[in-house]
Amino acid sequence: MKLLANKTSIVTGAARGIGAAIALKLAEQGSNIAFTYVSDSSAEKAAILEQQLLALGVKAKAYKTNAADFTQCETFVNDVLKEFSSIDVCVNNAGISKDNLLLRLTEQQWDEVIDTNLKSIFNMTKQVIRPMMKAKAGSIINMSSIIGIRGNAGQSSYAASKAGIIGFTKSVALELGSRNIRCNAIAPGFVETDMTHYLKEGSAAEDFLKKIPLGRFGKGEEIANTTLFLASDLSNYITGQVISVCGGLNI
Repeated sequence: MKLLANKTSIVTGAARGIGAAIALKLAEQGSNIAFTYVSDSSAEKAAILEQQLLALGVKAKAYKTNAADFTQCETFVNDVLKEFSSIDVCVNNAGISKDNLLLRLTEQQWDEVIDTNLKSIFNMTKQVIRPMMKAKAGSIINMSSIIGIRGNAGQSSYAASKAGIIGFTKSVALELGSRNIRCNAIAPGFVETDMTHYLKEGSAAEDFLKKIPLGRFGKGEEIANTTLFLASDLSNYITGQVISVCGGLNI
């Protein structure tokens, strides 16, 4: 039997990159998928992903929803419950970066990153815990970052948002453990996505690779594999943890 047979998973920010890889991996293991995208420019990719998921024999639906907006999250989760009946897994993956040195970082850039990366996790978790508490089961997986653990020059807003996710994750795990709801975080290192394409250009790539013991950038599927582990019963005695998937960068 597949690891997530008859389960329903939410994945935010899944039209591309790590989110899309996660949605496909969970679907391969039998989970129905409700996923979000936020911009009109991502609509075509979201439609393609929806068809890919359906081809795997699961139920799937794309929702245009801004996870940074509390009211939209409330509506989204209610719609998912009507369509899918249950929510067993919530992967809070939506995220952006607005890299800039603190001296040049604007208040608007700071707010956009904090809202998209951190407030969105509050918004979504607040909504999904009610059906999970009723079912007395659930797995919440929050996408942090190695930058949230070690920081990085020019990424103060991103680092702050991802570090906040770790504190939030541990607190939720303590609150909801007695209800059999697990909450864990994943801290990816440098993964090949649209957001990190610049890392592969010129001498910057060589500098980054020297810092990674495994000597290469990660792939979206490798983050998806860890997500699958945390979503499934293979990890049913794991909660409140941060798993670094970084090629050894955090040693």
